[in-house]
Amino acid sequence: MRAHRERLACRKSLLIYCAFPPGTETVGHVMVYIKSLLFFVLAGLCEIGGGYLVWLWIREGKSAWLAVLGGMILILYGIIPTLQPAHFGRVYAAYGGIFIVLSLLWGWHFDKMVPDRFDLIGGAIALVGVGVIMYWPRG
Repeated sequence: MRAHRERLACRKSLLIYCAFPPGTETVGHVMVYIKSLLFFVLAGLCEIGGGYLVWLWIREGKSAWLAVLGGMILILYGIIPTLQPAHFGRVYAAYGGIFIVLSLLWGWHFDKMVPDRFDLIGGAIALVGVGVIMYWPRG
């Protein structure tokens, strides 16, 4: 019966289950994951948002002040990943998956380009990669 409950828990939350088997989770461990994911999202919003402001200036003839603001936001994007606990290569490899999903969401919201099923499948695969690269337990 216990093994069955553990399998169900694994299906519901594979990442947390595998990283912290039942009985070993702590609020601190979970908070590290949440904080890390928030840093990824914040970095993504800075990169995409800053780049979008530069795009508006160059491609759509908007004010050069948007490019200046975009450049300042892009500097923040360069700083935020340094707050991650992992090393550079792992952080940036995992961030790539977050960037893919955030870019699709940004395009959907701002450019009204609805992601198709292949975009969604690719985004899901990218997020699985993020989980494996950044959060899978290493022995």
